[in-house]
Amino acid sequence: MRLYIISIVLLLTLPSAYGRERVAGLSARQEIDHKVVDTVIVTGTRAELPLFEVLGNTAVVDQESLQVVGHTHIQESLLRIPGANYSRGSGQESLPALRSPVLTGAGACGSILSAVDGIPLRAAGFCNINELFDAHSEMADRIEVVRGPGSALFGSNAMHGVINVITPRVSAQPAFSLGLERGPHDYSRLKLSGSSTLNIATKGSHGLRADLSMSHDGGYRDDSGFDQQKITLRHEYNNDQLDVTTTFSYTNLNQETAGYVIGENAYRDDDLSDTNPNPEAYRDTKTARFSSRIEYRVDDLSRVLITPYLRYTDMDFLQHFLPGTPVEENGQKSVGVQTAYYRAIGDNLNVVAGVDFEYTNAFLKQYQNVPTQGSPFLEETIPQGQHYDYQVDALMLAPFIHSTWYVTEKLSVTAGLRYEVMDYDYNNRMLTGRTSDNSDACGFDGCRYSRPADRDDRFENWSPKLGVLYDLNDSRQIYLNLAQGFRAPQATELYRLQRNQIEADLDPEEIYSAELGWRSLGEELRYEINFFVMKKRNVIFRDSDFFNVADGETRHKGLELSLSYQLNDQLDFALNASYAEHEYKDDRILNGVAIDNNEVDSAPHHFGSAQLAWRLTNQVRAELEWVHQGSYYTDPENLHEYDGHNLFNLRASWWLTPQWNIAARITNLTNRDYADRADFSNFSGERYFPGEPRSLYLQIERHW
Repeated sequence: MRLYIISIVLLLTLPSAYGRERVAGLSARQEIDHKVVDTVIVTGTRAELPLFEVLGNTAVVDQESLQVVGHTHIQESLLRIPGANYSRGSGQESLPALRSPVLTGAGACGSILSAVDGIPLRAAGFCNINELFDAHSEMADRIEVVRGPGSALFGSNAMHGVINVITPRVSAQPAFSLGLERGPHDYSRLKLSGSSTLNIATKGSHGLRADLSMSHDGGYRDDSGFDQQKITLRHEYNNDQLDVTTTFSYTNLNQETAGYVIGENAYRDDDLSDTNPNPEAYRDTKTARFSSRIEYRVDDLSRVLITPYLRYTDMDFLQHFLPGTPVEENGQKSVGVQTAYYRAIGDNLNVVAGVDFEYTNAFLKQYQNVPTQGSPFLEETIPQGQHYDYQVDALMLAPFIHSTWYVTEKLSVTAGLRYEVMDYDYNNRMLTGRTSDNSDACGFDGCRYSRPADRDDRFENWSPKLGVLYDLNDSRQIYLNLAQGFRAPQATELYRLQRNQIEADLDPEEIYSAELGWRSLGEELRYEINFFVMKKRNVIFRDSDFFNVADGETRHKGLELSLSYQLNDQLDFALNASYAEHEYKDDRILNGVAIDNNEVDSAPHHFGSAQLAWRLTNQVRAELEWVHQGSYYTDPENLHEYDGHNLFNLRASWWLTPQWNIAARITNLTNRDYADRADFSNFSGERYFPGEPRSLYLQIERHW
């Protein structure tokens, strides 16, 4: 910790990099820097703002970084965000972590909001832990990340933060590109993009854009790999008063899933690391989304934004991690609208107010085609046949207000408030209780799976936020954020019960957050330092009786640093580092061990990445990346631990001509044995997802 304190002191004493030239701006402040406008974000207010106008805790993986990384999994790009520590699973799967431990469990995904162009990937109350694979991040313009509770414009699920994938716009001039990529384990990918304006005899301008990516991976472990196709179509129309952006996207994933390898340090065993104990496992998912962003400028001081959308998802997968390996099928059909009214009141006050609405029809089925294998207890309590079959109609309604008051030229205050109602109408389409699907009772006091009777559940939450931003000079700022976030219980936590539980009496999870930050944006040096503390109440978990309960509590505190420095005309350096402590603060007893004050499992103290880039010529660029993962406990009792790892990646790009580009990257340069994910199970012991060995990827692109 001493090293982090010394680093902060040194950074705070660094000289300012440049003075600020004043120009007409994008908000009531009316004056921002030419050199700061290049980083523009929309997450937070749904309107474009320069980063220097945003009240902290927001970071961006820009288009250049996305092109350099060329990620085959979005986790590779999120490594460049301090506080983000996503855990890569098999194929395209992942477990989320954003100012949090790596989150697991039926509703844990509800703690982080994943979105595309501000629209959540999944309906409120129906998240999926792997939902980021539905985003077309391979062709994104940028990825914006809010760390900690989101603004009043984001409600349930934006508790630990927001991952918002921004799709590219129609280009001013016609532009087309084709990219072909090859890698190990029969990996191949095609990326095709086209963009052009249209000459139509109407008032205003039209533009079209299409982005397509198709990937195949044979998998570096036995009987694994995936095929994935994604397409995004975009139409833009604008005139003097109206901007309309209509987007349609479709994704399809067919994955052969690899399970954990089991045994102490099994990821280091060459005979085990590339095996697959679950060759029968799979995941198939399809999604479609349609939205139309309509922005109408009423006058010079006000405008209206309306974004209706439709969403469809369908997934089925083998739950290889459960006894009996049942199949789950789930799906959603949603319709919603986001609205916002922007108004400048005088020269010093901006107000945004609106209402979000969403209706969802969702279902979940779980069935087992073969008898359970294992102990007599498992064989008796987990019968073959249907386990769950239910439907949920959900309604979400949320009015909000968000305002920014420019008290002086240097001082601004932001305040927001959101009220959200979440209503579930649950319909059990099977026998109620914990019998088999033909009403037979199980031995050993009953069947494992319990189906509650039809019911309605309603949750209401207020979410306030207050922030202060102060300009120390033309390029430096300090800020303070106070926020409260929440998430309603997810449908699976309420209705997918086990054992003797016939009703889940759950409260929404709540988080209270305070954050202090220092930011400097200069020509050569840019850095941001954040210190945060958070308290989370009503944490939902499955207790020792297999009941879903909501009386857990955790505490979180941490320090985050992002830094970029232009060493000279050829070399630049970037660092994203995090130090965090996540602890249990409740009276739970697990396996005879009191976990109060224990560290939350899957929560390393320190992690991050650094990049050293070398521009040899205007056409040739190389980058060496260091990825650090600290050690962490793999169980709440803090009895088992993963040691962590350090990886190195090397990337290079060469523009042969303005039209032709060749890129290469070597991941895991030193061929280190490591685990993408380490875990401990009372049933199987220590288990791991082995990381990919050293791999070479080559890509050629043609632009015209």
